[in-house]
Amino acid sequence: MTGGTVRWRDGEMEGRRRLWKLPKLSMRRNELFIEPLMQMPLLFDIKRYAIHDGPGIRIVIFLKGCNLSCAWCHNPEGIPAGQERMYAPARCIRCGTCVEACPNRALTLTSGGIATDTALCRMCGACAEVCPTKAIELSGTRLTVEEIMMEIEKERVFFEQSGGGVTFSGGEPLLHPDMLLQLLDECGKRGIHRAVDTAGLVSSEILLQVAGHTDLFLYDLKMVDSVRHHQWTGVPNGKILENLRILAGTDTNLIIRIPLISGVNDDEDNLIQTAQFVATLPGEKKTVNLLPYHKIAQTKYLKLGRAVDFQLLEEPGAEAIQKAVEIFKEYGIEATVGG
Repeated sequence: MTGGTVRWRDGEMEGRRRLWKLPKLSMRRNELFIEPLMQMPLLFDIKRYAIHDGPGIRIVIFLKGCNLSCAWCHNPEGIPAGQERMYAPARCIRCGTCVEACPNRALTLTSGGIATDTALCRMCGACAEVCPTKAIELSGTRLTVEEIMMEIEKERVFFEQSGGGVTFSGGEPLLHPDMLLQLLDECGKRGIHRAVDTAGLVSSEILLQVAGHTDLFLYDLKMVDSVRHHQWTGVPNGKILENLRILAGTDTNLIIRIPLISGVNDDEDNLIQTAQFVATLPGEKKTVNLLPYHKIAQTKYLKLGRAVDFQLLEEPGAEAIQKAVEIFKEYGIEATVGG
């Protein structure tokens, strides 16, 4: 990251995709689209008692694998489709238990903590299992539809009392359409409210198929200008905007969610462009949730060993947030702060 923007060098983004086992980028009629992941999806988190991811009290199921690489991502462990090892040196007591447990001799105890030889590590999880302080964790758990439904059912009493339900997020849940549709169908049979949080960079066919099996879409809109979108997320946004327009033209319940990051997309020009685009969407006026950026995810990047210049990303001030609300209001759009 240099000069306040994220710029991918030639081949760098595709290199990241291979390294992180990300979905394959393809072109059809000069149109960027994303192929679904064929492997059985991994979960990297289950969040209970969530109140910012749809109506009521909810459980959020986070699926690994994302086709964007946003510089401000709050869930960087959800970008790669495969398992990742997370290490927190501050929690490590240098006991060496993990070194002894590793069957591949991939770990070494150093003065700075545990060093990993990635060429030897097989992500078997033996180190995480024995770590007494949970300084080492594996991100990515494989659960069946039945096992996920068991976790969802544990929260039913909260759904029924609050009008809540389940939200499928990520990562990008629409990269796993087969499992997602099975889960949505099963929740529908059980009368559980269903929401899907998506960035929309999928085929329109998959998007519409999922729309027929969900009660609410939370649609993430980063910015309208495609060049800036490419700079900050690694991909252009033509397909994202097209899919949002298609979805808005159906009878699907839809909330547009916009992350607000100082110096990235909180300038007046971008907000006006975004408000103008949302105002021209078909159907009823859409609700917009503004989600101010915060730096709570910094520790995740450190645990993953990813180099990030946190100085480039700043939380928006109260004045900038209020200005954004007013700009959307000028175009007849209700914008609220938070999910």
